[in-house]
Amino acid sequence: MSTTTERPTITVPGSGIPKARPAKTRRRGELSPLGKALSHGALILASLIALFPVLWIVFISLGPDKTDYLHPGAILDKMTTSNYSTVLFDTDFFTWFGNAALVSGVTTVVGVLIAATTGYAVSRMRFPGHRPLMWSLLVTQMFPIAVLIVPMYTILSTLGLLDSYLGLILVYSTTTVPYCAWLLKGYFDTIPVEIDEAGRVDGLNPFGTFWRLVLPLARPGLAVAAFYSFLTAWAEVAFASTFMLSSDKYTLAVGLQTFVSEHDAQWNLMAATAVLIAIPSSLLFYLVQRHLVTGLTAGASKS
Repeated sequence: MSTTTERPTITVPGSGIPKARPAKTRRRGELSPLGKALSHGALILASLIALFPVLWIVFISLGPDKTDYLHPGAILDKMTTSNYSTVLFDTDFFTWFGNAALVSGVTTVVGVLIAATTGYAVSRMRFPGHRPLMWSLLVTQMFPIAVLIVPMYTILSTLGLLDSYLGLILVYSTTTVPYCAWLLKGYFDTIPVEIDEAGRVDGLNPFGTFWRLVLPLARPGLAVAAFYSFLTAWAEVAFASTFMLSSDKYTLAVGLQTFVSEHDAQWNLMAATAVLIAIPSSLLFYLVQRHLVTGLTAGASKS
């Protein structure tokens, strides 16, 4: 005996004639149950892959011995926070932290200020060479750090800026300004030109229009530029370890290298220091996260 599945019916009011219920259709862009399961599974797997190195460093930092990373299972029986106490009170961690905060903070302010004015000028003004200017900024991003270290070392040495905060800030600014200028130029393109015209009608000069009207509307883009500039200076190692020669001027990333010598490596202290270094950048990300997606997508759509 065979059975057939009938489509549910409904009765048309006033006629008594049954009518087949329309089949449920998926809206455009809506995934099927199998598609949803696969997409969620892929996202969960990607999240685990991204989180594993971070969780591993945190786990290793809780082992009291420098060789515990070779036997991670033994850490469970002797977890301790002594590594953090050693880093905070028996090393120059706070000196490194202050140096890194100074360099990163000034680099962020200088980089965002120069990038914002450059991006706004190219977005709104048509002066001779505005296109070559932006392309030259883009070309500077094509050179790897290994190629730039030697000429930059020579320039800083000639100017007497080796082993100085100013020299390191200038080097970091040359790295952050080109990318941030492109990013902010794309974001300024999304702001209607009528706002600038309204500012001129109200008697504002170009800088007043930029400062009072355009910048407040560009806060998401500025947040992305500031976050990028801060991370570039906060976590950079190659330039800082080459140009900063005095131990009292080390940044956090350079101070981290002091735990590795020719014959020894204190991996437990390195792991604890790495966790401490990541905390400020994580807090900054938490503060600006609501602007990051808006700033990145708006800048990308027009640049």
